[in-house]
Amino acid sequence: MIWAALAVLALACLAPLVLSLRRQATARGRRDAAIALYTAQLSEIDRDREERRLSAPDHQAARLEVQRRLLQVLEHADAAAPAKGQSGQFPVLAAITLIPAGALVLYLIGGAPGMPAAPHREIAEALRQRADQDGDLIDQLHARLALADPRSEQSRPGFVLLGNAEASRGNLAAAAAAWQVALAAKFEPTLAAETAEAMTRAAGHLTTDAAALFRKALAAAPDDAEWRPLAEKRLLEEGRPGALPLDPAQDKP
Repeated sequence: MIWAALAVLALACLAPLVLSLRRQATARGRRDAAIALYTAQLSEIDRDREERRLSAPDHQAARLEVQRRLLQVLEHADAAAPAKGQSGQFPVLAAITLIPAGALVLYLIGGAPGMPAAPHREIAEALRQRADQDGDLIDQLHARLALADPRSEQSRPGFVLLGNAEASRGNLAAAAAAWQVALAAKFEPTLAAETAEAMTRAAGHLTTDAAALFRKALAAAPDDAEWRPLAEKRLLEEGRPGALPLDPAQDKP
C-alpha cells in the first residue's frame, strides 16, 4: 500500500514536467522578436498616414526604412534559435528520471519499507491498554502501602515509587502527597524540592506549604544543588498567588 502511495505522490509532483514535454514549445529567438517588432512598426506607420500625421513622402520613406531593416533581419539573424528548444528537453527528462530514483534510494536507505503499517486505531488502543495496566499497578501499590507503616524506612521507597508513578501520568497532587509521606519518614533535600515543585504546579501558584518546603530543602542542600536556582525563583513568587508557574521543561529539579 505504501508503494502505491509513493508512486501517486511522485506522479503528482512530476506531472507539470511531463505536460511541458507534450507541448513541443520552441523558444522564440531574436529573429522572431525582430520580425514582430518591425511588423508592428509598419502597422503604426500606416495608421499615422491614415490619421494625416505623416505626409506621403515621409510615410513612404519610413516604410522603406522599416522594410530594409526587416529584410536584414530575415537574411542575417540567427535562424537556429527554434532548434535550441529541443535541447532544453534534456534537463526535464533527466529530472523526471533522477528525482524518483533518488527519492527511492533515500527511502530504502533511511526508511523501513518492510515494516507493516499500524493504523491509528490500533496505536490508540495499545496506548489505552498500557494506561489501564499502569493504573492497575498504581492501584495495587496504593493498596499495599495502605497496610504499611507510613513512617517506617521499609515503606519509604514504596511511597517514593508511588509519587514517581503518579507524576509520570500527570497527577501532581497525588505525587506530592506520596512524596510528603516519604519525607516524613526521612527528609531528603532533592525529594523535598521535587515535592514542593509538584505542589506548586498542582495549585497553579506557590502555596505556603510549598514555600516552607522549598526553604527547608535549600537549608539542607549543598550550595551546588542543580535545583537551587529553581527553588529561589519559586520563593520570589511568594505573596503573589496569581503568578504563573515557570516552564516545566526548563524548571524540573
